[in-house]
Amino acid sequence: MRKHYNFTGAYALYIEQLIALKQKLGYKYTSAQELLFRFDRFTIERAELSPGITKELSDAWSERIGFESDKYRQRRIRILVQLSSLMNDIGVHSYIPVFPKVHERIVIPYIYSQTEIVAIFKACDEVQISRRLMNCYVIILPALFRLLYSTGLRINEALALLDDDINLDQNYLIVRDSKNTKERLIPISESLSSVCKEYLQYRDMMPLNRDKNYFFVSLNGSKCKSGVVYGWFRRILLDAGIPYKGNHQGPRIHDLRHTFAVHSLAKMAEEGTDLYCALPYLSIYLGHQSIRATNGYVRLTAEMYPELLKNVNVVCLNVFPKTEYHESN
Repeated sequence: MRKHYNFTGAYALYIEQLIALKQKLGYKYTSAQELLFRFDRFTIERAELSPGITKELSDAWSERIGFESDKYRQRRIRILVQLSSLMNDIGVHSYIPVFPKVHERIVIPYIYSQTEIVAIFKACDEVQISRRLMNCYVIILPALFRLLYSTGLRINEALALLDDDINLDQNYLIVRDSKNTKERLIPISESLSSVCKEYLQYRDMMPLNRDKNYFFVSLNGSKCKSGVVYGWFRRILLDAGIPYKGNHQGPRIHDLRHTFAVHSLAKMAEEGTDLYCALPYLSIYLGHQSIRATNGYVRLTAEMYPELLKNVNVVCLNVFPKTEYHESN
């Protein structure tokens, strides 16, 4: 359930207008509301009585708080930029602060080989537990990791799937709770559908009181948490004989999404498909906001399978700037 914030400061009216505008544009804007509430309290503590954000108020809000990270400080300042911009647009003069520079960590995708993917599936099928724990996730592992690789879903998108979101008779699923708030329909293969049906047979034999009819649940029926799945994935990598490098070098669960994209492009190139005609379809399939994010996978595919893409116009690979990868892609 979303928390409701009661804004009472001098900027309450404009804060509520900003939230309403963002939500009408399709943004969830939930974490931003918490920051706006903090700004509302901040203005009350400073006894700000009339609207119109001054440089003094902006500088005070933008000061680093304790040991907060650069990234979190930038989020606070971005919220003020959005509020000031809206107020200027409606005729209330407000100072717009300058963003501080933040050096984001660049993630180098790890692309699993076909042999490693097979080893991961085998490890999922053979994992055993030493004692019975009703909050254990072992039942979901074979279906979940096959689903992640076969569809390119983000882990949180997969764990948010409900029973009604997956049609195993017509072989498709619907992603409703996505990063970019875009609902999308994804076809799935007959083999993946069979694995999911087998999982359901075992799951439905359990005397569960399931949490909101989530498709993937632990043995006690509760929704699975991504943090716990990450722990299981470390064990799967170990059993599959895939070294975990650590220090942000992976391999990560999210790399299954990168691998899906690269393997899909390689397969299309092998079949003679024009990749730049296929790219918009892959972009929609992955739930990207723009084709720019998807374009980076063409570069990766070209690097990994140079013989397959030797006939692709090299100029096309430079249509967009070189892509930097982050965990949210």
